[in-house]
Amino acid sequence: MALAANLVIAVAKAVGGVLAGSPALLSEAAHSVADSLNEVFLLAALRRSRRPADTRHPFGYGKERFFWSLLAAVGIFVMGGCFSFFQGAEALSQGTDETFSGYVAGLIVLGVALVAEGVSLLRALHQVRRQGGGLRALSDPALRTVVAEDGTAVLGVTLAIAGMALHMVTGQVAWEASASLAIGVLLVYVAYRLGRDARDQLIGEAADPELSGRICALLRAQPEIDSVEALFTMKMGLDSTLVAARIDLVPGLDSERVEEVAVRIKRSLATTFPEADQIFLDVTDRPSDEAAESPAATGERGGA
Repeated sequence: MALAANLVIAVAKAVGGVLAGSPALLSEAAHSVADSLNEVFLLAALRRSRRPADTRHPFGYGKERFFWSLLAAVGIFVMGGCFSFFQGAEALSQGTDETFSGYVAGLIVLGVALVAEGVSLLRALHQVRRQGGGLRALSDPALRTVVAEDGTAVLGVTLAIAGMALHMVTGQVAWEASASLAIGVLLVYVAYRLGRDARDQLIGEAADPELSGRICALLRAQPEIDSVEALFTMKMGLDSTLVAARIDLVPGLDSERVEEVAVRIKRSLATTFPEADQIFLDVTDRPSDEAAESPAATGERGGA
């Protein structure tokens, strides 16, 4: 829906901008073109990230969403922000000649665009609520990008309308050029935030602290685990998290018992935390003198 809306709006803004000679309207056209390209990126991300794991990518393709979201952020910066700065600077240095009919056509196009962008934003917010709302839903990079794009589009169109209306009333092109520059600043900021989030996820972002704390608490509650030496988590996709724990077991367990305990703990983790679909347990080897001072051996956890 966002892609269809952006394509129609981009064409309308471009035609209106050329006919009216409006820098703000042309900036918004570049914004919509960038958004349309980004929607294509995000559709590719949704399709490619669902591919099952294979020998070349044993952990699956979930990070495809993060990669394509990063490209979308770059597209917003280059196609939207930079072009808006160019249009604003050119209007300030050279001025523009707009007719009354051009103003009217431009404002009509922007009014229609505002309605279309608003509908698309409401649809995206509805999707956020369907997926649980809040930060959990916005952890989906595709949905987060669509919400950011639509919210920015509504604000950008509002700035363009204000700039064009003030230009028409005062005859000063500085108002419309300033609106174009403001749109550029807005797009660069949004691109930076989206790019930063995608980069963190792409290079290996840890799971939410709350989830990591619950996983650690479950491990420490197991009677066979003496201590949790280290816990590592990494988001592998939207609903996929890698969990690796270095644990020390209570003294006196034979190899067969250790295997049974490891299988049971991994099954318990997978059942309690469905998003933890890759679980690895590393049993540490303590020297005998350190084992004698462990919580289980000293009676802090009921004795050995």
